[in-house]
Amino acid sequence: MSRSSPAVADRLELGRHILDLADDLARWSEQSGALTCTFFSAAHRAVANQLREWFAAAGLNAGIDAAGNVVGRLPGAPPGTKTLIIGSHYDTVRNAGKYDGRLGILCGLAALESLRDARLPFAVELIAFSEEEGVRFGTPYLGSGAIAGRLDPSIMDTRDLDGFRLGDVIAAAGYDPGRVPAIARRPEDVLAYLEVHIEQGPVLLNGDLPVGVVTAIAGSIRHALTVEGVAGHAGTVPMDARHDALLAAAEIALFVERRAWAEPGLVGTVGRFGVPDGAINVIPERCELTLDVRSQDDGTAERAVADILAESEAICKRRGVRLSARELLRAKAVPCAPHLQEMFAGSIARAGLPVKRLASGAGHDAVAFDGFTDIGVLFVRCGNGGISHNPLEMVTAEDAGVAAQILRDTLVHMTD
Repeated sequence: MSRSSPAVADRLELGRHILDLADDLARWSEQSGALTCTFFSAAHRAVANQLREWFAAAGLNAGIDAAGNVVGRLPGAPPGTKTLIIGSHYDTVRNAGKYDGRLGILCGLAALESLRDARLPFAVELIAFSEEEGVRFGTPYLGSGAIAGRLDPSIMDTRDLDGFRLGDVIAAAGYDPGRVPAIARRPEDVLAYLEVHIEQGPVLLNGDLPVGVVTAIAGSIRHALTVEGVAGHAGTVPMDARHDALLAAAEIALFVERRAWAEPGLVGTVGRFGVPDGAINVIPERCELTLDVRSQDDGTAERAVADILAESEAICKRRGVRLSARELLRAKAVPCAPHLQEMFAGSIARAGLPVKRLASGAGHDAVAFDGFTDIGVLFVRCGNGGISHNPLEMVTAEDAGVAAQILRDTLVHMTD
C-alpha cells in the first residue's frame, strides 16, 4: 500500500479533529437517541458554551451575544479595517445529522486556529449562528438575521408551539432581548461573508469531488393547494359520475414532476398530500397538497409555477372539481459574488483539485446577508447518497480537512 503524501496526511488529521468536535457537540440533545437542538433549549445553550470555550482556546476573542450567536474575533487586525465574517449555524432540525451547519463552524475554527499568529490585512469574525432552521419559532435565520440587522422588532412577540414568547425565552436564558438590535453590523464595516456547508445533495458525490463552489442559492415559491370535489359512496357512484378531489390532485402532482423535468436546474416538489377526514369507502371530497418550486433563476421558477397553476385549473375543470391556491412564500434566488467564487476556485485549484460550480437548492445563513455584503459559499461533499437532515448524514474526515484548508487558503489570498 502506498503511503499518503504529507499534504493528504495533514488534511486527514485535520478532518478527523473536525469530525471529533462534531461528535462532541452531538452529545447535547433535547431527545434521547436522536440529535435535536433548537433555539435556546438547554442543549442549545450547552453547545453555545462549548463553542465559546473552543473559540477562546483557539486564540479568538470569544463571547455570546443577545441573540445567542457565538462570536469569535481573530485578534490583531489593523485599526479601521473591514471585517470578514465566516459563519454557519449550530441549531438543528429534529432528529438531525451532525454536520448541517456545524461543519462550517468547525472548518472556520480550524482555519482561524492555524492563522492565530498571522497578520491578515483585515479583521475576521467567526460566528456560530444560534438559529437558521426555523424549527422552534417557525422563522429561519434568527441568528444571522440579527447580525445583518434584518429582524423586525415585532418578532420578539412570536410564540412557539408551547406558547413561549421569543423575547421571554431570550430573557430566561440570561440575555436582554432589547439588546438584539444593537448586535447588527454595519454594511460599510463588513468586507464579505463566507460560509462552508455540506452540500445536502448528491452532485459532488456523484462527481467524485470533495468540494464545490456555489454559484447561487435557489429561490423558492411555495403554494398551498386545495381541491374540492363531491363525496360519495365508493360502491354506488359510477366512475363516470364521480368528482374525485384526490384523483385531480394526483394528476396535478404528476404534472409538477413533468414540468420540473422540462428545464435543467428546476425542481418541483409536492411535499404534503392529504385527504382530511378520508375514509376507505368514501370518494374523497377534499384533498390538500403543497407545491415547492425552486431554481437559481427567478424567471424560470416563476414561469414554472404559472404553468403548474394553469394546468391545475384545467385538470380541475375537466374533472368537475374546484381548485383554490394560496401563496405561502416567494423568496428570490441569492447569487454568490463572482469575485468570491473565483477566490474559492483559486484555492481549490492550488490544492490540486478540479473546480466544480453548482447551485444550492437549500437555504443557508448566507441568504440573510443578500444585499448587505458580498457572499461566498463553499460546498463539501455529503456521503450516503447526499442525504441530509437525517442521522445518516455523513462527511469524510479527508473532505472536512480539504474544506478547512481551502478556507484557510482563501483567507490568506483574500487581498491578492
